[in-house]
Amino acid sequence: MTMELNYKELGLKVGLEIHRQLDTKKLFSPVPSELHEEVDFTFQRRLRPTMSELGEIDQAALEEFKKGRTYVYEGNYKFSDLVYMDEEPPHMPDEEALRVALQIAYLLNATPVDEIHFMRKIVIDGSNVSGFQRTAIIAMNGKVDTPWGSVGIPTICLEEDAARIIEREDSKVIYRIDRLGIPLVEISTTPDIHHPEQAKVVAKYIGDALRATRKVKRGLGTIRQDLNVSIKGGARIEIKGVQELDMIPIIIEREVLRQLNLLKIRDELKKRGANEEELKEEFYDVTDIFENTQSKIIAKTIKKGGKVLALKLPKFRGLIGYEIQPGRRLGTEMADRAKKYVRGIFHIDELPNYGITQEEVNAVIERLGLGEQDAFVLVAAEEEIAKKALREVLQRAREALHGVPEETRRALPDGNTQYMRPLPGKARMYPETDIPPILITKEMKEEILANLPELPQAKVERYVKEFKIDKSLAKTLVDDERDELFEELIEMGVKPSLAASILVVVLKGLKKEVPIENITDEHIKEAFKLYLDNKIAKEAFEEIFKELALHPEKTALQVAEEKGLTLLSLEEVEKIIDEILQQNIDVIKAKGMGAMGMIMGRAMAKLRGKADGKLVSQLVRKKIQELSS
Repeated sequence: MTMELNYKELGLKVGLEIHRQLDTKKLFSPVPSELHEEVDFTFQRRLRPTMSELGEIDQAALEEFKKGRTYVYEGNYKFSDLVYMDEEPPHMPDEEALRVALQIAYLLNATPVDEIHFMRKIVIDGSNVSGFQRTAIIAMNGKVDTPWGSVGIPTICLEEDAARIIEREDSKVIYRIDRLGIPLVEISTTPDIHHPEQAKVVAKYIGDALRATRKVKRGLGTIRQDLNVSIKGGARIEIKGVQELDMIPIIIEREVLRQLNLLKIRDELKKRGANEEELKEEFYDVTDIFENTQSKIIAKTIKKGGKVLALKLPKFRGLIGYEIQPGRRLGTEMADRAKKYVRGIFHIDELPNYGITQEEVNAVIERLGLGEQDAFVLVAAEEEIAKKALREVLQRAREALHGVPEETRRALPDGNTQYMRPLPGKARMYPETDIPPILITKEMKEEILANLPELPQAKVERYVKEFKIDKSLAKTLVDDERDELFEELIEMGVKPSLAASILVVVLKGLKKEVPIENITDEHIKEAFKLYLDNKIAKEAFEEIFKELALHPEKTALQVAEEKGLTLLSLEEVEKIIDEILQQNIDVIKAKGMGAMGMIMGRAMAKLRGKADGKLVSQLVRKKIQELSS
């Protein structure tokens, strides 16, 4: 559900950046692109920012450098090599990864470049051992059509993924480099998205094109969707790590709400006459006020020799506690900035609380000489750390005077967002000198264009028309990437309706009971072969798959024999039905065909999975008619 906002009037602009791992070898070495928990070696690095080809230093990179962290890297010899330890130059890009990227470009109506030039993008948060990420433009000028209008795709890039974080400490971060170098395709749209639901439509179309190649990885962490959101009077905000498609409209709505409320705070500060000259870097030592405090956090800090420092924020009272997103306030944003140094802050709008009394609040107000509209923020920590944290709070307060600061934020599970770092600048690219330009020949383009995969929506429509199956079944087959298996089963001679029903209804029904991911395509094909050879009934599929999910080392035939699910002969089936009829002869004579439901229920209780249900129904009907005539 979207909020009742006039997005056109608000001037909403949204752009998407979608990153998806390709299921090929690593981009610049012939190493498998798989994650592994076994660690064979570790090494350590410090990273420093470098100037771009424009001679400038990126501010986001500079902020990372100021944290002074050491980076420890863990690796496995099978899934990492010297290229990704930055001890050997990169090999030429993986040809399969290049071809998949070009397929994606054509599916998104883009024009591939004639020559690929890799660049180095400065990244010094430790996620790249070398301090940069290799990236190249593969295609340009694509588009996605939506009910709200076309959305451009100016660039499609191929780049290497980063290392994955294992543990983060204040002065050290541990990464594992098995993920480093997995090929990533990056798709960027123009900011022509003007409605939250439109963003979801575009993301789904791009996702469908990616999945159509059957060469993208699946699962948590294999796809990352970033949003760039702005409104009139606000600022461009980059939101990282949007995992779920359905969360895209919610995150956009809440970012619009956040920007609107920050603009309201700005306007109120202007009305109150707030200005930057009053926001001074003056820290007041108020430790003595809290010598006998009941606040456990503050008492513990003072006991360890720490201080309680206060920052005066003129004209900010009542605004630090102003809600800008559900459950998040301006004070939350200040705390997010300070978190690189301290766990949290205290501010006047939330006090008395947390063991801090009204008397202590009044004493701080008096010490700082606050007026009715003035606020304070407290930090309890080692003195120099407390000062650093309060400088961050002061910076965020100064930004509040101007409205919405440009920044990079992370998406939270509830749809809100949290500060990560300043918005990266454009001054972080320089040429990759180890990889020569790669020519994309006319022949290669023609060959790829002639063999493009079918887009999911087109495949769904074809299944409905060609195989006469329900559209919802067809859509689920394609969404769950069971369509290739579905077509293989049809080639084996399985009826489309039965294949679709088993692959969708039966397997989905088992998902809550057993780990169906253990059931392989070979398991499924073997079970259908048994059915086609009249060795099992269709009712046996559920029991067979349930057991295979728990014991994938078994075969479908083994399970069928162990559980007595192999089909009985016609004579054996008739014998069991005759026994049931004789046990209920009085009911049959009294009700005739009215006893059909009861007899079928008792027959199937004994014959389910051992005889075809249609055959049982025919035999029961025929025999009841004979007995009641």
